[in-house]
Amino acid sequence: MAEANMLPQQRRFGETIRPDAWWVQPLAVFLGFTAFIVYSTWAAFHPGTANHPAYWFHGNGADYLSPFFSPEIFGFSPHALLGPQPAWWPGWLVFSPAFLVLWAPAGFRFTCYYYRGAYYKAFWADPINCAVGEPRSKYLGEKYFPLVIQNIHRYFLYLAVVFIGILSYDAWMAMWFTNANGVKHFGVGIGTIVMILNAVFLAGYTFGCHSLRHLVGGFLDAPSKVPACMKSWQCASCLNKRHMMWAWISLFWVGFTDVYIRLCAMGVWPDWRIF
Repeated sequence: MAEANMLPQQRRFGETIRPDAWWVQPLAVFLGFTAFIVYSTWAAFHPGTANHPAYWFHGNGADYLSPFFSPEIFGFSPHALLGPQPAWWPGWLVFSPAFLVLWAPAGFRFTCYYYRGAYYKAFWADPINCAVGEPRSKYLGEKYFPLVIQNIHRYFLYLAVVFIGILSYDAWMAMWFTNANGVKHFGVGIGTIVMILNAVFLAGYTFGCHSLRHLVGGFLDAPSKVPACMKSWQCASCLNKRHMMWAWISLFWVGFTDVYIRLCAMGVWPDWRIF
């Protein structure tokens, strides 16, 4: 009991003796996440029309599909796998191809080990930062809803890897332009580079995932006994060292890719051809 009485009293919310600007990081994360959530939600609800889809640009022979809408299962562009808006779609709900696919990469990103630590501070103040008072007296962990859903991150990983292949294919298609005679030829536009970088940044983020690192070699007691697992684990570990960097670069760039394609489709700015 004597030792228990010597424990420091719990700080009130926001109370700290830290002299630095500890609030800058959680504030920056809050603003960054909020901006992305607001924009991506708006973009998903504004896919354009059947005659002028806002997520697909085909001017000047280009073929750019926004990553927010890929793979396009139902939709307005030639990329739609199963045709236009399905008959079973509820009449009261705005139709958008993004609703059918965006949940998968969003689920992977929002259950990410790095991101959960970042937005625990920024949104739930749990804790708001090291040595800063919290708004609650105890930590419930991830045993209760909604935080318990964080434990399905490894399953979203499988879907995320598939999406890397899909977005890489979209980047490949962005290298082929259709001329006036309807013949496709190799070329590179600014949009091509934007889409290639999007696939690269997302791959850097996905393949540096903590769960993937465990799957490809970390579960072994001695991964050096399996050279392929050891090499894969080392590669994933190399990317994992910069996981925060890849996370934020890929988040920004996937949003910018949609902005670029959308503005090209709307005729706001041209897609310059390099060759």
